[in-house]
Parts: sequence; C-alpha cells; structure tokens
Amino acid sequence: MKNTHLVSLFFLTSINLLFSQQISDTKFGKGMINFVAKDSSFSVKFAPRFQTRYQSQWDHDDYEYAPAEYNFLVRRARLKFDGFAFSPKLVYKIELGLSNRDISGANMYNRNTPRYILDAVLKWKFHENFELWAGQTKLPGNIERVVSSANLQLIDRSLLNSKFNIDRDIGIQLRHKSRLGGRWISREKFSIAQGEGRNITEGNIGGLQYTSRIELLPFGEFSSKGDYSQADLVREKSVKAMFSFTYDYNQDAVKTRSNMGSYMTQSSGGLFETDIVTVFIDGVVKYKGFSLTGEYAKRTADAIEALEIDGKTKTGAVVGAGNAINFQGSYLFKNNFEMTIRYTNLDFKEVTGLSDLRQITYGLSRYIVGHKLKIQVDLSFSQSNGAKDYVLFRTGFDLHF
Repeated sequence: MKNTHLVSLFFLTSINLLFSQQISDTKFGKGMINFVAKDSSFSVKFAPRFQTRYQSQWDHDDYEYAPAEYNFLVRRARLKFDGFAFSPKLVYKIELGLSNRDISGANMYNRNTPRYILDAVLKWKFHENFELWAGQTKLPGNIERVVSSANLQLIDRSLLNSKFNIDRDIGIQLRHKSRLGGRWISREKFSIAQGEGRNITEGNIGGLQYTSRIELLPFGEFSSKGDYSQADLVREKSVKAMFSFTYDYNQDAVKTRSNMGSYMTQSSGGLFETDIVTVFIDGVVKYKGFSLTGEYAKRTADAIEALEIDGKTKTGAVVGAGNAINFQGSYLFKNNFEMTIRYTNLDFKEVTGLSDLRQITYGLSRYIVGHKLKIQVDLSFSQSNGAKDYVLFRTGFDLHF
C-alpha cells in the first residue's frame, strides 16, 4: 500500500506541475512537462507512455492447430522522469512501471511487494568522456535489450532476448567514449552489480555480477542515437554501423538465467550457487531506410543442474545454458510504413531438458509520429525441437509523450 501511495504522489505532483503553467513550449513526443528552475539548479522532464495489444495464438498438437486463444492487454504503462540536479553534469532517470507485466515478480527477496521501480539511476559526467552511473538501471547487455521498449520495430523483443538477456540490476557502471582516429569511435562500458535483478531488498545472496561491453562504430555516430533505436527513421545518408561484444560473469549466481529467471531453491530453504557466464556479440547497420540487426548469445555455467546441500541430489532447477542467434532486417518506405522480418534460433544444452526453439516473424509498422505514436502488427511461426509449435498474431499501438 505504501508503494501505491508513492506512485500516486508522483503522478499527482506531475499533473499539478502540468496545469500550473497554461502555456508550454514543449510538443508531442518531447515530454509532457519540461521544467527548468529559474536559477538553472535542476530540471525535470515527465513523459508517460503505454503500449496496448491484442494477440491470438494457435497451438499445434502434433496433428493440427487448436482453436485460437486470444486476449487484450496493456503490455506496458510507465511514468518516466529525467533531468539534471545541481549541475548539467549530474543527470538522473526515474522510470516507474504500472502494468501487471511491469510490476510482477513479487517474492520473499523483495518482501513480496510489486516491483514498481524500473530505473532509479544517477549519471555523473565527471571528466571529459567519462561517466559514472550509480543505482538501478539496465546492464550493458545485448543491443536488443538496451534499446528501449518504446523504440522497437516489432510488437516485442525476440526469443533470444527473453531467454538470454541480463536486464536490470543495481550497482555502479563506468562508461567512456574514445575517438580512435578518422571516424572510428569506441565506447567502453563496465558494470559491477548485485547480480539478482531489480528491486531486491533482502541483501546480496550470492556473489557480484561483472559486465564489460565494447562498441565499435567505424563510420561515426548514428543520427539521433539511431544505434539504440530500431528502424532507420532518420534515413541515414551514409552507412552507419556498430559492432559490439559483451562479457558477463555472475559469481555464485542463484537464479537460473544469471540475474533473471527463478531462484534455485533447495529443500533446506537455502539457494544453490554457481558461476554463470553470458556472452553477446551483436551489430547494427543502417542506410537510407534499410536496417539490419544481428545478435549471438551464449550462456554457460559451472553446474547446469542445481543440487541439494548434499551436493548429489538434484533440486530440479536447471540453468538455461545454450546459445542463440537472432537476425532482423527491415526497410522503411517513404510513407513511413516499414516491413520487417526476424529469424531467431535457440539451442539449449541437452542436459537442461529445455526445448530448442525456432521462430520467424513478419511485421508491418506505421509510424505516425516516429516511435512516439505508431501502429504495429506481426505474425510469428514457431517450432519446438524441430516440430510445429504455435502461430502467434499480434497487433497494437504505442503512445509516448
């Protein structure tokens, strides 16, 4: 209840700020509120957003497809605040989730409470091209995950992301940008995090999680941060590319997917611990409306099967070890319709007992005001262990102030 009151207070405060000024020089897509203190000691930008969708799924039962199961849902509903405090070199971001999918995941390690907080992070530009981040936010993982859900060119992210991504955690990050000569740019990112995901309140159980990522841009920076926004909405006039490598080491991890998945609980009430390594190799290329993204992910663990305290008996929990590839290509027509195709293939270690998955997705998007207001539809055909699994149809719209 206390958390609910906190969210309500944020919302009511934002509405009060909005209506205390009858004229604003902001516009749609740039935030509902843009406020800078008279003495320039702080700023606040408030931007709500939500995504709704309809989806139908036809499951295959070895002989034929069963009748469709369908539902409507609010996939995401969020309140975002950002700006600077004291100095433009000290910026912050707060993002709160309100939809059921945003706040689900209550357990004993977060006091069985909804997980409202997505991001709560300070970013300090302390020296030239160096930044120090502190708080809860996305780890520097695979490109598809780091791209905001507001800036996707299909209804949602791929199976590779859902099974292998390292998502959000709390800790510190050091980031740096280098110019290597010519148009070459290098971005280096290093993170030390708690290693159990977001909104953990009961202390660190296993070890820490260490993440390193390097990004190389051979043709200079993308326009409008296009490397972190899907679709070539700005129609790059020259070829732009980014190639990246991420290495993530979670020492004494207690969840089945590094800092994600379920806890590996033992019958004694303790948690099984094992070292988990996740590697990502990805790249993005854009040119004149064409966009291509490729990703490779690999996860290994010292012990794939979780054991009881005796070191012999299996608990039944398994680490999602294996590898995956994902390719996504698209073209944006001049009328702002975009056609996209995505292929994803997941191969898990045999000992996990997890099904290998394969999926191809065809999508169509109509960008009315870029990613801020868009309508999308996609159709996916999936296989499990080489056999037909299901067909999924989805459509929905995004509205982001």
